Amino acid sequence: MEVERVQAIASLSVTGGSIPTEFIRPETEQPAITTFHGPVPEIPTVDLSDPDEESLVGSIAKASQEWGLFQLVNHGIPSEVIRKLQAVGKEFFELPAQEKEVYAKPPDAKSMEGYGTKLQKDAQGKKSWVDHLFHRIWPPSCINYQFWPKNPPSYREANEEYAKHVRDVAEKVLKLLSLGLGVEGHVLKEAVGGEELEYLLKINYYPPCPRPDLALGVPAHTDLSTITILVPNEVPGLQVLKNDRWIDAKYIPNALIVHIGDQIEIASNGNYRSVLHRTTVDKNKARMSWPVFLEPPPEFVVGPLPQLVNEDNPPKYKAKMFKDYSYCKLNKLPQ
Repeated sequence: MEVERVQAIASLSVTGGSIPTEFIRPETEQPAITTFHGPVPEIPTVDLSDPDEESLVGSIAKASQEWGLFQLVNHGIPSEVIRKLQAVGKEFFELPAQEKEVYAKPPDAKSMEGYGTKLQKDAQGKKSWVDHLFHRIWPPSCINYQFWPKNPPSYREANEEYAKHVRDVAEKVLKLLSLGLGVEGHVLKEAVGGEELEYLLKINYYPPCPRPDLALGVPAHTDLSTITILVPNEVPGLQVLKNDRWIDAKYIPNALIVHIGDQIEIASNGNYRSVLHRTTVDKNKARMSWPVFLEPPPEFVVGPLPQLVNEDNPPKYKAKMFKDYSYCKLNKLPQ
């Protein structure tokens, strides 16, 4: 079956100035109508180099309770490592279509890995203006190099280098989140997978769109993950729901955007919240992002931390194997 990539649709749409109807969102979702343009609070920025750990724990915990996301600066990943990650990803998406199709996700695959386009339409029969590439970058036992592009030749090196650094950031963030719950620094990470946490990289490619007022790159969702650590490019597009208003995340060069995902909301028994977010697209420029989803192994059971549950604070979530949670969420079944 020939799959139609959004990149190909976009190149045809540019000349006509219109987009196929399946990409036009309902009015309740159209960015032109639903984006809030008044004065808005800034998404919190956290400086990971702050030597005062208590202050750092406080700012990360507050951001995770009130927003479910924060921008991380002075995180220790060299800007050159991020630049190379972005350069090789961009080069891959600029390859001829047939070269990219070599890495296409097999039609019957159980895994998310590979190059693809979300095929299923949503409940309204609508599609998202995005193509993607998924592959795991850690631990080594989970890596399937079949889905790592061989062109550009430096792709593997750039991704392995980034993986090494992003793991250091993740360790620090999970420790701070754990301390923010009033438990020891190692507790939260162990409760969501410990050393077996899987790091799944996704490259999102949102081609220029002649009607950015009508389409979305990704509709509103929360992430399945524990946390998501995202590198954006310079084209803004991330929006966060705050006080029932969709607000734009401003671009901070070299910052990482950290999302609290569903598994941390569950493990924290709702103290931290998984952030509802979506992506808009741009008329003239391609937007790209590189989220890394930290996921428990499929059979790992995540539930509220016992230290946070008592008679006054009963568990708000069921303990579930991650694969069962994912299945229910992806198939829109109750948890």
